[in-house]
Amino acid sequence: MRTNYQPVIGLEIHAVMETQSKMFCDCPVVDSTHAIPNDAVCPVCAGFPGMLPVLNQAAVEFALRVALALNCEIQLNSVFERKSYFYPDLPKGYQISQYQQPLAVNGWLEFESAGKEQRVSIRRVHLEEDTGKLTHRQDEESRYSLVDLNRSGIPLLEIVTEPEMHSAETVRDFAYELRSVLRYLAVNSGNLEKGLLRIEPNISIRPEGSKELFTRVEVKNLNSFRSVERAVDFEIEHQEQQLLAGETISQQTLGWDDVAAKTVPQRSKEVAEDYRYFPEPDLPPLMLQDEWIEEIRASLPELPSTKRKRFSTQYGLKDYDAGVLAAEIAVANFFEASIKQAQSKNAGELANWISGPLFAHLNDLNSSIDEVGISPESFASLMDLIANERINASGARQILAAIIESKSDPEKLMAELKLEQNSSETEISKQILSTLMDNQGQVDAYLAGKEELFNWFFGQVMATFSGKANPKIVRERLQAEFAKLKAGANK
Repeated sequence: MRTNYQPVIGLEIHAVMETQSKMFCDCPVVDSTHAIPNDAVCPVCAGFPGMLPVLNQAAVEFALRVALALNCEIQLNSVFERKSYFYPDLPKGYQISQYQQPLAVNGWLEFESAGKEQRVSIRRVHLEEDTGKLTHRQDEESRYSLVDLNRSGIPLLEIVTEPEMHSAETVRDFAYELRSVLRYLAVNSGNLEKGLLRIEPNISIRPEGSKELFTRVEVKNLNSFRSVERAVDFEIEHQEQQLLAGETISQQTLGWDDVAAKTVPQRSKEVAEDYRYFPEPDLPPLMLQDEWIEEIRASLPELPSTKRKRFSTQYGLKDYDAGVLAAEIAVANFFEASIKQAQSKNAGELANWISGPLFAHLNDLNSSIDEVGISPESFASLMDLIANERINASGARQILAAIIESKSDPEKLMAELKLEQNSSETEISKQILSTLMDNQGQVDAYLAGKEELFNWFFGQVMATFSGKANPKIVRERLQAEFAKLKAGANK
């Protein structure tokens, strides 16, 4: 729909920090989707009266890693506050969070979207604790909810952007980049489906050229990047239709119904005053030293945006290929280890095999590159077999699948599967002549102008070698024989 409205979108992102223990107690951090309900719970995270929280230093360090990677200003003094609201899985009746004096402010993240570099400002990065988890059930007699507090008190990092995005595509690309940063820093797995990374868009629209925003809404329950993009697109169009119809947009929190592909109201949107923030009396202000901050800054890894640029310049990769390889730190490390081991040093070919056949196998197995167990050494050896023309692309794909299944050596697999290609020009030329003699009618048709028959002849010759002839030599020798025949016919 073409309108005179501009979407304005900011994000609130909650990232579960994968520390060993919870934010304010010694309970272990467990996977709440698999662990026994209420197994990792103590009086502190269960909200028993009189229990005192103790701040997890590792959670602070993880938060600082993220804030520094997002180019934020670190506030040496920050304050924890009680954010008061009632929900069945919030046992204390309040959440310990930060608001007026957060850990970090005024950052930014650069990323690529719509073919160009973009930057979105980060308003704040702060620490808080997670809530518990409700499971809703219904039987023939009643409806009820079960409370699991395993997640209660797990360290959360909230990242709030400025409302500087104007399309669902930009939101998606920003979210992808942020997830890559979190994974590079080893603080969060980036798993949206399990709720370990929660991306919540705040969406409003305004007349083109105006600075005045109409009422904004927040969308929750987005468990995939596809859902994020679809929900933002839907809500933009929905708000435009409301305004064009003369309706009023209500400030509210919405859920996303993935099946119906639409947003659904959940509750009216609270404002800061509704939460009655006040300083947490059981926690002193968090006071940081410059020396510790600089130690953490020095320990940061090379981040995705820097790695993308380096891959392009150092290895001569296309921007797209560099972006694909740098998106996941495990893939980036695999690529660099493989190119280091390979004799051929053909970075472009190696990148194509990672993003093509290898990724296809990973998708089929629903696994990541570090889960399947293929080593950079084996992959580099396979690339050398291709570069040295000992196997063709078809044989290489078979060997790749066998490596993933058996973890065996590529050279050994090539011998076992009898996939080494024939590069003998003498044998190939002999077979080409035999094929041409056996198919004189097709030869005459080719010479008469039906040149698409060339691929038919190519296939016939390859079939006589069971697909194991060097396709480059077959093509070159076949072209040479047809050139001779054409020259003879023109005399």
